Amino acid sequence: MAPIFSALAVVSAAALGSCLPALSPQQLNDPTYGPVPGEADLYNNYTGKARPFPGNMTAPISATGTGVAGPDDLLFQNLLSAEWAIYSFYQQGVEAFSEKDFTDLGLPNTTYERISQIRDNEDGHLRIFQDQISSNSVKPGACKYIFGFDNAETYLALQVLLEVSSMAFLTGLVQQAKLNATKGALVAIAEVESRHNTWALIDVWGANPFSGPSDTVYPYANQILDITNQFIVPGSCPAENPVYPSPRQNLPPLSFNMTASTGEPGSKIDFVFLDATNVPKFDDSKGYYAVFFHGVNNISVPLDTKTNSSVIPKEFDVGRGIIVGVLADEEGAPTLESVVAGPVFLLEQPRELTRQI
Repeated sequence: MAPIFSALAVVSAAALGSCLPALSPQQLNDPTYGPVPGEADLYNNYTGKARPFPGNMTAPISATGTGVAGPDDLLFQNLLSAEWAIYSFYQQGVEAFSEKDFTDLGLPNTTYERISQIRDNEDGHLRIFQDQISSNSVKPGACKYIFGFDNAETYLALQVLLEVSSMAFLTGLVQQAKLNATKGALVAIAEVESRHNTWALIDVWGANPFSGPSDTVYPYANQILDITNQFIVPGSCPAENPVYPSPRQNLPPLSFNMTASTGEPGSKIDFVFLDATNVPKFDDSKGYYAVFFHGVNNISVPLDTKTNSSVIPKEFDVGRGIIVGVLADEEGAPTLESVVAGPVFLLEQPRELTRQI
C-alpha cells in the first residue's frame, strides 16, 4: 500500500507524539514510508518530549510474506529488540529530565540537548533495523522497561554502561552476520555509539575519552543482549515478538562484590550470582576459569569454585574501556557452550563508576 501521508506529515505527527491517523503498523514494512534515516533532521535535532516516529509505533510488524527469511533476519530481530530498550532508555530520560536537572549538577547547558539528540539517533536505529528485516519475518515491537534510575546522576552513570556494552555486542554481531552489507551497517552503527560515549566521557565525566588501541571485542553477542532482559517488565512484551535473544542460553547472571574489589586490573574479584534459582553447577572433576576480554584479547585465570573468586589480569590497561568477564569450563571460552555464567561488565572508564554499576 502506498503511503497516505507525506514525510512532512509524519514528522509533524511525531512532534506531537501521536500515532498517525488510520496508520497500520504494516505500513512500516515499506522502507520509503516516513522520514528516512540519513535524510531527515528528525533523527538528529528533534528536541520534543513526545515520542518521535517510529518510536511512537511500538507494535510488532507482522510478516507479510511466507517465503524464506532473509539471511540476517534473526540477527536484526535480536538487534531491533535490543534497540527498543536502548531507545526507551533515552526516551525516558528526555521525558523525565530538563536542562536544569543537568546544569544543577554543574554540567554544560547543552547536556539535555545532547541526550535528546542521542534519543533521535537511537530512534533512527529503530527504523534502520526494521528496514533490514525482510517481509517474511516479524519485526519485533517494544516491551515495557524499567531502568532503575531515580535522578539525573544515576541516569548518566547507566548511560555510559549502555553505550559501552552496545559497542561490545555489536562486535559480536558482526561475527554472526552473513552478508557483507550487514557487517558494514553494524560497524557504522557502532561508530555512532562510540561518538555518544565519547561525548559523555568528555562533557559529563571530564575523562580521557580514549580507550586504548581497540575497544573490547566479545564474540558471543547474544549473551550480552540477554542482560538487557533485566530491564524488561515481565510479561510486557508483545506476544508476536520472537524469543529474545534467539537463541537464548539463559546463563546465570553475574556481578561482583563491589565492596571487596576495585574491579581494576590486578585486583582480586569475588563473583556474585544474581539469581539464586539460576546458578552454575560446578563439576569437582573439572577445572573452571574466569575469562576476561579486553581489547582484542582475552586472558584466562583459574576460578576458585568454592569461593567463586579469581583475579583480574594485571596485564590489561588500567582505566581504559571495559573488561567483559565470564566463567567458563575451558580456557579462553573458545565456544558458546563453554561459557557457564555471565557476562559481567567491569567499566574501567570513567574509573569512579567501576564499583557503582
